[in-house]
This record gives sequence, structure tokens and C-alpha cells, in this order.
Amino acid sequence: MLSNHLQNGMETAKLAWSRLPNAEEGQTDALGIAKSDVNSVESLDYEVIENYAYWEEQAQRGKLFVGYYVVVKWFFALLIGIGTGLAAVFINISVENFAGWKFALTFAIIQKSYVAGFVVYILINLALVLSSVYIITQFAPAAAGSGIPEIKGYLNGVDTHGILLFRTLIGKIFGSIGSVGGGLALGKEGPLVHTGACIASLLGQGGSTKYHVSSRWLQVFKSDRDRRDLVTCGCAAGVAAAFRAPVGGVLFALEEVTSWWRSPLMWRVFFTSAIVAVVVRTAMGWCKSGKCGHFGSGGFIIWDTSELGSLLSSDTYITVSVQLVLILTCLIFSGQDDYYIRELLPMAVIGVIGGLLGALFNQLTFYIAGWRRNYLHKKGNRVKIYEACLVSVITSLISFGLPLLRKCSACPESDSDNGIECPRPPGMYGNYVNFYCSKDKEYNDLATLFFNTQDDAIRNLFSAKTIHEFSAQSLLTFLVMFYSLAVITYGTAVPAGQFVPGIMIGSTYGRLVGMFVVNFYAKLNIEEGTYALLGAAAFLGGSMRMTVSLCVIMVEITNNLKLLVPIMLVLLISKAVGDAFNEGFYEEQARLRNIPLLESRPKYQMRKMTAKEACGRGVVSFPRVVKVADVVSILHSNKHNGFPVIDHTRNGETLVIGLMLRTHLLVLLQSKADFQHSPLPSDSRGSRFIRHSLNEFVKPASSKGISIDDVHLSSDDLEMYIDLAPFLNPSPYIVPEDMSLTKVYNLFRQLGLRHIFVVPRPSRVIGLITRKDLLIEENVDSATLELQSTSVRPQHRDRSSAVRNEEAERPLLNGLLVQHMSD
Repeated sequence: MLSNHLQNGMETAKLAWSRLPNAEEGQTDALGIAKSDVNSVESLDYEVIENYAYWEEQAQRGKLFVGYYVVVKWFFALLIGIGTGLAAVFINISVENFAGWKFALTFAIIQKSYVAGFVVYILINLALVLSSVYIITQFAPAAAGSGIPEIKGYLNGVDTHGILLFRTLIGKIFGSIGSVGGGLALGKEGPLVHTGACIASLLGQGGSTKYHVSSRWLQVFKSDRDRRDLVTCGCAAGVAAAFRAPVGGVLFALEEVTSWWRSPLMWRVFFTSAIVAVVVRTAMGWCKSGKCGHFGSGGFIIWDTSELGSLLSSDTYITVSVQLVLILTCLIFSGQDDYYIRELLPMAVIGVIGGLLGALFNQLTFYIAGWRRNYLHKKGNRVKIYEACLVSVITSLISFGLPLLRKCSACPESDSDNGIECPRPPGMYGNYVNFYCSKDKEYNDLATLFFNTQDDAIRNLFSAKTIHEFSAQSLLTFLVMFYSLAVITYGTAVPAGQFVPGIMIGSTYGRLVGMFVVNFYAKLNIEEGTYALLGAAAFLGGSMRMTVSLCVIMVEITNNLKLLVPIMLVLLISKAVGDAFNEGFYEEQARLRNIPLLESRPKYQMRKMTAKEACGRGVVSFPRVVKVADVVSILHSNKHNGFPVIDHTRNGETLVIGLMLRTHLLVLLQSKADFQHSPLPSDSRGSRFIRHSLNEFVKPASSKGISIDDVHLSSDDLEMYIDLAPFLNPSPYIVPEDMSLTKVYNLFRQLGLRHIFVVPRPSRVIGLITRKDLLIEENVDSATLELQSTSVRPQHRDRSSAVRNEEAERPLLNGLLVQHMSD
């Protein structure tokens, strides 16, 4: 009996399995692309399952509940902003204090012995990196890397197991402190985005039950659809916390990570980003009193140029995240607050260089990280620890050793107007580092960049009134070495962001170009630091391929709209050049991790393909009333996550009545509450069928959910039956078999679908919905609801009836034309 149902189902409905990991392992799609490992990722169910349980629950909800639901969403947005802001403050204060203690101790020791200072410097960095890699390998493996490719995949509809767990959040926070504080060529901005997403997901599911950090009253949003909105808020909050750029955070979520967007979500995302900015500003105001140790009084203040004097006179070793230390770009614009038309050509050159270097960076990191992932890391966690420690030692050797080979330069004449002191006193932040110099009034320009935190190095590159501080040889040396370090560091088993290395690399070559521009246009008031800013934007655009969000972030950081056009220019050029060679950084890393992203544009080959050519042939369907033993057998024999459900009319015609998800079947098998002895359909509208709430069918975000191996049934249970009608999705999305694959692709991605049925051409049309059919009058009782197009609807019925009765053999296209003309 089951074989007949399966055969009928295959003949009447074909399930268009996407290239998401729903099909069997080892299969390839129509384009010859290998399927991803089904054990590593799984698709998410963003579609609303409108079964009887759903309608029953909706009927019980009144307007009061709808208002409560909206209030809770805004309350969660508030909590996400507060939580992400506090996490960012904690990470920054911890990193800057570790870095401050490290450099203060090293500077104190090298006054007596450079060898001893060198050993202490290496050991401190090694200890911090070791703590980070140990946390990742032993506690939270999913916290390695930036996390943005995985979050982008999640919002695209792909769930990579472990990326939003509580232990991942803890590992991300403390791992970032160790890796960044240890001086590796990476940043904490990408991990901050992942941190915000983890906080949002944990709030959505009420916390973590495994670690007993949960609350029932927070368990409101359990579906994948609701968690998607919360995770989007978390991503924007992470960017806002890193850059203190709320608008930039919203645009980053819109441009870079999300695949689905709507107006109400934008309001909540912007609200979350604004809360982050308030929390960060409040925390940094508290740190001004000196309670934050080496963090100092600068903190996250970016726009307050009136407070630069207190920053420059601070006697503490201030190092803050690179986005935050860009406060000193304000100093740039005290020297150059506008640009000249003749500067557009060298600015365009910066954009071209940024695109080339960014594309090369993406390709090198892809190859090296791929080799590391496929060969080196398969040897176990011990090899990962050894590798991270080796990279730490190499980084320390280069950052401490190379400045020893550079000759010192004489300090420029002191100028009280620019507030810069040469040389910089040990333990203080600033330019002109006296490192391995024979005279007191000398500085080492390479040490100003290398033997320093990345944040301080960027300050120095962005600083104004410091023309001729760096030689071209030192900038070129630093560019080559740091570029190489950034390439080999990314992919190690530590939390790693690429914003900081991108700004470091871009600002270095940007300042190098600025040196030549200053010399060429000697009579113009041009600052090298301005070109460092443009170089940073160009490299990030060439590597990550962001345009609008990155432009807004740079404008928010500098608070100078006059440089909006140059920033736009370099971003457009760098992105265009980079796109000519490869994909963006996050897309490349997602491909390396086998995350099957659906990009915004379909592949060119899809234009010549139809839905029938792309859909899977191994469709497995169920009858409406199915034997329990048959369900268990099918779930054991394949790994499909959706099954068409087939029924028959009285005259024997086969009908596809809906879609049944694998997770729903497992819930029914485990509960056994809906087993019946009769193989005949029951009254699906009977109240006794609604024994489950919607929450029972939702897969928890913190686990893989129920497996068929977790279901234990007796021999008597296997002989019983289940009526699937009350639990299936009766209205799945359906496309005709001859629809172009490009159109199917756009529909699939824009609606965030997991399955689409591919069916033959329908035999007739029962009606047509137009825009006016969807315009419903407000404040109308649902029992007497009238649509605004009531004057047209009778025409629809009469004309369609005439078409069916009088011209039954008329082609379908003609019927559609008649329907369309009536509107």
C-alpha cells in the first residue's frame, strides 16, 4: 500500500530540494556543485506552518495578546542593546588593561635590558594567546574566527550547529580578550558582531537550559522566524558597539548579513543600535574617573573634539579598539577639513590599490585557511594550540625585533599647538616612540608602528601635523610584514576579526600614497593622515566589498561630511576592482566552511534552466494516514527534512494536500498521543486532534533537536497509524514545472523558504487576486468583512464560471487573459 502512495506522489508532485543541505550526502545539484555535509549544517524553517494547531492558537489570541507581543519585541531589543553594549565595554576594558600592563612592564624592563624585555614581551603574549586557544579548543570550538560568515548563513536560512550557544558566547568574549590582548594581527570587531547575535538568540529562547541560565517568562520567541529578527538586531548592535556608529550598524545588518528585511524590523534594529551607543557612552563616562585602569579617559568617545586636550595630556597608557581610537582622525581635519579637485586622481589610485590588495588578501586567506582546515586542524586540538602559539611567537619576534634594525631619527621641533611630544614618555600613548635609540631626542618610526598596539599604530598613522614622521621605507616594511601576519593569523583557532587588520593595512599604504601627494602638491594644505583614512576605507571596501554601511561608519567616526565624496569614490572603485577577481571576504570564508549561502543574484546558468530540471528526483511522500512503521522506516532510510503528503478524492484523483516536516514527525512519534488503530482518516477538525501547542514543534536553538534514534517504539506502536492532516502545512509554496530557475531562486531567497513544490501545469483557474483584493477596510468586523473590490469580484465569478462551462477546452493562457481584462 505504501509503495502505491509513494508512486502516486512521485507522479503528481516533485519537491524542489534546494542546494541547502537537505538532500542525501554526496549528491550534486544540477550545476554540478557538491552538496554540503548534512551533519554540519541544516536549513531553518522561516515559513509559517499554517496547520490546525496554528489556527487554533491564532483564534485564541486577541488584540491584547498582539499588543503584548509587540511590546515584548521592543523590550527584547532593549535587552539586546544593553547586553551587547556591556559585553563590548567589558571586552575593551579587559583588552586595554592587559595591553597596558604588558607594555608598561616591557618598557620598564627594557630600560635595563632589551633581552630581558624581549623575553617578557614574548612570554606575556604567548600566555594570553594560549589562554584564548585553550578556551576555543576545549570549551567553545564554534567561537573560532570572526563568526560573521556563520551569522550571515544563519540569516540566509542555514543553521550551523553551535554558533549561537551560551558556551560560544562565553568563548567569544574571553577568547577575544586573549587573542587581541596577545598582540595577534586580528581584531575584536567581527567577534563583537557574533557576540551580539549570541546574546539575541539566547534572549529569544529564554537563556540556556544546559547551564541553568534561563527564565520562563523570556521564552516567547521560539520559532526560527522570530529568532531571525532578534539575531538581526544583535548583529547591528555588535557593529554599533565596535564603531559606536548606530546608523552604520543598521546599514551593516541590511547590506552585509541579512537576506530578508522589512520596515518594522528596521525600527527595532535602529532602536537596538541607539541603546548600544547610550550604554557605551555611559560606561565610558564612568571610566573617566580612572576606575577602568589603563583604559584611561578616552574610551569610546569619537565625536567630542573638545575633549581631545584631556586625551593628549593623560598620563595613562590608553589603547582602545581601532574604531574607537579613530577619534584622532578629528585631528586630521583640524589640518585638512576639505579636499581639492586635483586630489581626486590620487584618491582614485588609492581605491584601485585597495581593490587589488583586498582581492589578493581574500585569495591568500582562502587558500591558507583552506589548507589549515583540511590538513593541519584535522590532526587534533593539540596541533591547533601549537600553531596558535607559533604564530604568537612569530608576531612577537617581528613586532619587537624589526624596530631594533631600524635607525632612529631626530625629533622634529616641538610645537605646542599640535599637542604632540617627541619622544613619547614610556607608558604614555602618542607618536614618536623612543625605542633602542642612543639619544634622548630621537624616535624610532618603525617601533611607533610595530612595538605598539594596533590601536595606537592606527592613531599614529591617522594623526595630523606629523608630516615626515614616517619614512617610506618604514611604511613599506610595515605594510609587507603586517599584511603577511594578517594572512597567516586568520584561520587559527582563536576569535579573529578582520576590521582591525584591514584598517591597519589600508591606512599604511594610504599614508604612503599621501606622502607622495604632499610632496607633489607642496603648496596645498594636505595631510598624510587624510589619505590614511581613505586607504583604510579602500582596503575594507576591496576586501569585504561593503559600500554604503562602511561609508556611513567612516562619516560617523570622523564627523566630517566634506570627505563624504572621497570616501564614496574610493569605496566604489575598490569594490569594482575587487569584484573583478573574486568574491567578498565573508562570502569566500562561507564557501570555505561549506555554508551554502544563497546570494542576492542567481547564477547565470539558471537563466537557461527550469524548475523541473533543477528539482530532486528522489521525492518521498506520505499518504494522509500512514503506518507508524512506514514513517520510522522512511526516516531511517533518508535524511530529507520535508515530505509531500498525498490524498485521494472520491473519484480516485490524487491530490497533494500539504507538506510534513521531519521535525514534526519526530515529535508525533515521540509523544505517541496521536496514534490510532484505524487506517481511515479521522475528523481533522475535531478538538481531540489538537493535543500539541506550536512550541512543541519548534526545534531548540541550543541543540539539534530530536533524532530518529531518540525515538523508542514498541512492536504494538509500529502497527498503529497517524493521521497527518492536522499537523502538515496545507499551503506550501508551489511553482509550475516550466518556471525559470532564476524566478524560483528569487522567490526562494526573498521569502526565506526551505522547500518548494514543483508541480505540473494546473488544469484550471478558480480566481485571480489583484492589488485591490488585498486592500481591507480598517475597523471592520471580521465576520462581515468586505473587500474594496467587491464590485469586481462578481465579475470574476461569472466570467470564470462561463469560461469553465462554455469553453472548457480553451487553453489556459486564454483564460488568464480573460481574467486579467476584467481588472
